[in-house]
Amino acid sequence: MIKLATETDAVWSSFFEEMKGKGASGLRQAAWEAFNTKGLPNRRVEAWHYTDLKAALAKPAPIAAVSSAAPELPRAHDSLRLVTLDGVFRPDISDLSALPEGVKVQSLRDALAQGAPGVMALIASADVQTNDAIVSLNAALMQDGVVLRIAGGLTLDRPIELATFVSSDEAQSSFTRSLVILGKDARATIIETAGALAAAPAQDNQALVVRLASGASLDLVTHASGQGEGLVRVMTLLAHLDEGASFNSHALIEGAGLLRRQIFARLDGERVKVSLNGATLARGRQHVDTTLVVDHALPDGESRERFRNILDEQGTGVFQGKIVVRPHAQKTDGVMQSKAVLLSDHATMNNKPELEIFADDVQCGHGATCGRLDKDQLFYLMARGLPRPEAESLLIEGFANEAFEGLENEALRGFLVSRISQWLAARS
Repeated sequence: MIKLATETDAVWSSFFEEMKGKGASGLRQAAWEAFNTKGLPNRRVEAWHYTDLKAALAKPAPIAAVSSAAPELPRAHDSLRLVTLDGVFRPDISDLSALPEGVKVQSLRDALAQGAPGVMALIASADVQTNDAIVSLNAALMQDGVVLRIAGGLTLDRPIELATFVSSDEAQSSFTRSLVILGKDARATIIETAGALAAAPAQDNQALVVRLASGASLDLVTHASGQGEGLVRVMTLLAHLDEGASFNSHALIEGAGLLRRQIFARLDGERVKVSLNGATLARGRQHVDTTLVVDHALPDGESRERFRNILDEQGTGVFQGKIVVRPHAQKTDGVMQSKAVLLSDHATMNNKPELEIFADDVQCGHGATCGRLDKDQLFYLMARGLPRPEAESLLIEGFANEAFEGLENEALRGFLVSRISQWLAARS
């Protein structure tokens, strides 16, 4: 056992003692040892160079207490909702009875208690590919979440929403993990919602594990928002794709405190297609970090990454993207692009795109830009009678909406666009 060095270490250790007996003891122990070896990431860790999580979590909040309250939750789109509240899956406020045949839902807590082999194997294999301390911490302390299985050949006509909310008026920590498993040739749209119903300085560590069998297709729409500058949230997406699978992700991240969304996508079959897109909105002293690794393991894979960042006041944005092409991944086609608009002299953007290519027959490229609104376009709109704030909003909306051009669901695209409009309307 590693000797604890600080009072903070002792707090994390007490959390583990509380959670280690709640199923999957071996998996939790291995994850805890991995976390203990690395510790909370700080700026000296290359992948966390722009986001000092160790400083942000210097005082860990107590693990969220189980509550039977059923608050009224915002619902902004037509979907079948599965709710995790303060770290616990809540069947009583979820739409379980409306799920179609071929869709099975189980709480992660029950799956861990039963030692479900498929769940254990999927969690273990997903974590191995990251070598990330915060993912290990999530596995060691995971409270609950949703295990969602969609049968092979099934096409869902209606999106399923995995909604995770923190609601306490006091500072609490929550550690949730959900699994989405699509069978062969299944097709679905999943909405991932991360929200905060109170302004308390919550500490939220959540992970979503996606496994797509051969020929499966998944559209993932992610919306993260919160209240209060004290919120610290890390969202991890771990995706594993088999032969011929396709995965399209669109995310809108509305800053609140410190938020990092990290993506680890493993293209472990031939002819796999991945599209990762997102827009970030940050103002005040909000800090929003998007970090991703797309790992091409076999031939004929295609990946596209397109991200837009809009930063106002003293907001800080981070984009770190890496495309890895393994020796056997010939004929890989990968393109990564990050663009940022700074609306203030005090806003900051950190871009770090990378390529690691170990094959010789590939087409890969990346680009990153950072600048102001185009003065000529702004002048053109104002010359036609638009006030400056309205002209700026039009340009910003057009810039942000580029991230959602590939989203086929018009209702969900309209929802994301409306949230951007609301954010712009609140500009001082």
